[in-house]
Amino acid sequence: MPYINLQITTGATREQKAQIVKEFTETLVRVLGKKPEHTHIVIQEIEDENWGFSGILTDEYRKNQQ
Repeated sequence: MPYINLQITTGATREQKAQIVKEFTETLVRVLGKKPEHTHIVIQEIEDENWGFSGILTDEYRKNQQ
């Protein structure tokens, strides 16, 4: 039973999340021969202030990019 836990920063639309679930499932079926009905995908949205990289929080990084 494949289980994917995808963590992203907030902001994806419901349609985008649906596309992610569809395409990840299709990939597991095509590449590994897994059954779609056994594939579980969890999308966790993390606030920008709770995600950091390159030594700074994502909200700060995005402020600097504007």
